[in-house]
Amino acid sequence: MAFATRHFVRAASSDAATAAAKKLLIKHVTIIGGGLMGAGIAQVAAASGHTVVLVDQSDEILKKSTKGIEESLKRVTKKKFADKPEAGAEFIKKTLKNLTTSTDAASVVHSTDLVIEAIVENLEVKNELFKRLDKFAPEHTIFASNTSSLQITKMANATTRQDRFGGLHFFNPVPMMKLVEVIKTPMTSQKTFESLVDFSKAVGKSPVSCKDTPGFIVNRLLVPYMMEAVRLFERGDASKEDIDVAMKLGAGYPMGPFELLDYVGLDTSKYIIDGWHSLEPNNPLFAPSPLLNKLVEEKKLGKKTGEGFYKYK
Repeated sequence: MAFATRHFVRAASSDAATAAAKKLLIKHVTIIGGGLMGAGIAQVAAASGHTVVLVDQSDEILKKSTKGIEESLKRVTKKKFADKPEAGAEFIKKTLKNLTTSTDAASVVHSTDLVIEAIVENLEVKNELFKRLDKFAPEHTIFASNTSSLQITKMANATTRQDRFGGLHFFNPVPMMKLVEVIKTPMTSQKTFESLVDFSKAVGKSPVSCKDTPGFIVNRLLVPYMMEAVRLFERGDASKEDIDVAMKLGAGYPMGPFELLDYVGLDTSKYIIDGWHSLEPNNPLFAPSPLLNKLVEEKKLGKKTGEGFYKYK
């Protein structure tokens, strides 16, 4: 019996080692999109020792992205290396050394382990990008989208690597927010999923897993909550100011739902809810809001335009 137990333990250990060996150790990362999210992901990946190429359409955008990353790194080092300014300077230098930029995605994916897409929330545009890069990336390369609301499965189907495709949803601002939602479609292989989880941990994040369901975990709960706040206001049940105060003081939230909507962008929130409504038109959680639609039509999109539910100077 003892021999059988030892034999089983050795076999189990061997199986675990084999499974681990099958996982892809991600070293080289290509990030498509130099906006806030793409630049943030590039920063944490480069800071954790990965070789990173940040891609966007123009050198001008990439210069702005790189400058933003450098400024962000300075803020990080002020806290992280408060008593060791020399170590902080070395950290910035080392991180920036790991980062290069390019305007030609096809030419840089040939030697990458992971492609992360962080471009506009438009399924057609994303699919066109993935379809094109699929032809140039090596067979082992994993593709991932940072989308917050679109179906990963639909993007994976634009490629020939459905088993090597998943979601990596980071949160803004990326250097500060610890969470990453790792999305597994019905076709994502276990090897790919585990490789994405390992990468998330390697860049200092706490990964959670979710199936390819609308909004994943956070937005699936957050967006209907914000929409219900708008409906509460639309019905005249409470003022937006009182709703915000109630949720901050009663639920301990740092921002009320209207403050959060203005921060996120009313156009972004409308885009998400419209997309979900088209998928599940009978789901009351996904019902559009006439007031939200009106504000977006009037270009009152929140903080970025100076006015949304509130006015900003």
